[in-house]
Amino acid sequence: MSPIPTLPATTLIAAIRASNAGRDPERLAMKYAKMAHSPFIFLRGACHLFYPALPASPLFHRAPLTWACGDLHFENFGSYKGDNRQVYFDINDYDEAALAPASWDLLRLLTSIRCGADELRVTAEEAHAVSHCCLDAYRQALGRGKALWVERDTAGGLIKDLLENLQNSKRGDFLNKRTTLKNGRRQLKLDGIKALAATDQQKSSVTDFMQHFAATQSEPKFFAVLDVARRIAGTGSLGVERFVVLVEGKGSPDSNYLLDLKEARPSAMAPSLAELGIKQPAWADKASRVVAIQQRMQAIDHAFLHPVHLAGQPAILRGLQPTEDRVAIGEWGKKLDRLKEVVATLGRILAWDQLRAAGRSGSASPDELIAFAADDDWGKEMLAAASAMNSLTKQQWKSFVEAVKDGRLSA
Repeated sequence: MSPIPTLPATTLIAAIRASNAGRDPERLAMKYAKMAHSPFIFLRGACHLFYPALPASPLFHRAPLTWACGDLHFENFGSYKGDNRQVYFDINDYDEAALAPASWDLLRLLTSIRCGADELRVTAEEAHAVSHCCLDAYRQALGRGKALWVERDTAGGLIKDLLENLQNSKRGDFLNKRTTLKNGRRQLKLDGIKALAATDQQKSSVTDFMQHFAATQSEPKFFAVLDVARRIAGTGSLGVERFVVLVEGKGSPDSNYLLDLKEARPSAMAPSLAELGIKQPAWADKASRVVAIQQRMQAIDHAFLHPVHLAGQPAILRGLQPTEDRVAIGEWGKKLDRLKEVVATLGRILAWDQLRAAGRSGSASPDELIAFAADDDWGKEMLAAASAMNSLTKQQWKSFVEAVKDGRLSA
């Protein structure tokens, strides 16, 4: 596959600036600092640059439509506690989710493996082999046509160990990491790593929202607000309005709960999808889009997941739990067989999630996805496209780093 031409530096920087307009400057500065660290973290933080650069090929323009995460990379898989209180392992970030060609999520996942070779502690050649394992596992799972899921009883190897450890973790231990305890009352730690101070106005706005939300729930006292802080998490979403909310839960001090309240924004895929004429459902708002697609793709709903409005703006409320942990896949890269096993599981999860949501609101049927998996013509093209997108991302990252260093791009 021919190299994909990169954007001129001025156009690239303008696109990054436009995508991040209106964000909290303090957390946006953190985002830019993280993105400058490596091409992989840049890929995570610049999702809006990925889709306009897709190869001009039927594989990426006319593949069967599926419900897509939109920002799929190997660190967007992790554990979460479902509303049945059990722990699962799945894709766990749907901010960019939309109806898109089935090939898009897969390409972004494979590109992340190639681009994140250093984080995975593997060579470029090993990263290529690992991405091949991911592709094969995806096609086999999609071709089987049966949507499964990962939990402790069905997991193996390192993912099983992760889920067992998290299921046995104690809420009090997690709370002690995120809060301070004084006279039997907890407050959030403002450490500059997980949380920053919220203004009085922000605290008042969140507290008022939570009071109205609690009134609609069966146990209003559970949602009584104890403290509010600005949350620091992820890369792509750094700088959007986002709060961690400490609530009474099942009782103070060791049965309090932490909730994540996050502004919803348009999908980074939206302009590229519109260019292809791929119509989206008429969602009530951006938060409803995110929550509906997440619930379609995940086997079990995430605890406390709701589309809401904060100060008139769509937002997503969900539990921030001691059992929520993204896969620390880089720690396993020194043992290549283990890494291949984990990445194969990621490929299967993507296929299962696409199958689970199949046939909904314009997405392809399971039979169409099975036929797509059986087509032998696109495997090599997909791997070549991942290689080309890896090279493009690294070129863009270099231009970004230079712009940050010389002051052309700042928060």
